Amino acid sequence: QVKLEESGGGLVQTGGSLRLSCTASGPIVSINTMGWYRQQELVASVTNGGVVNYGDSVKGRFTISRGGAKTIDLQMNSLKPEDTGVYLCNLKQSGLDYWGRGTLVTVSS
Repeated sequence: QVKLEESGGGLVQTGGSLRLSCTASGPIVSINTMGWYRQQELVASVTNGGVVNYGDSVKGRFTISRGGAKTIDLQMNSLKPEDTGVYLCNLKQSGLDYWGRGTLVTVSS
């Protein structure tokens, strides 16, 4: 089955940076969208064609990138305390949603 594995969370001070990664395994199709969510809100997503979408609160600070059909990274800069939360990796393909277990990001003030 499809599995998503996240890595890269941790504790950082305000203004610091973190990089999250997510790798998908299993039956992955070439046409899909992968992204990150926090508290059920979109943080950032990227299609297989490279079209990106960001939540309003992270525009200009976060950058999402893809390493092929199965891997995404999220570079998070200028982190704020309100960025704190569990970041869940998401894969959308063939009309279905798949979720990772999440990685915790904590930004201290």
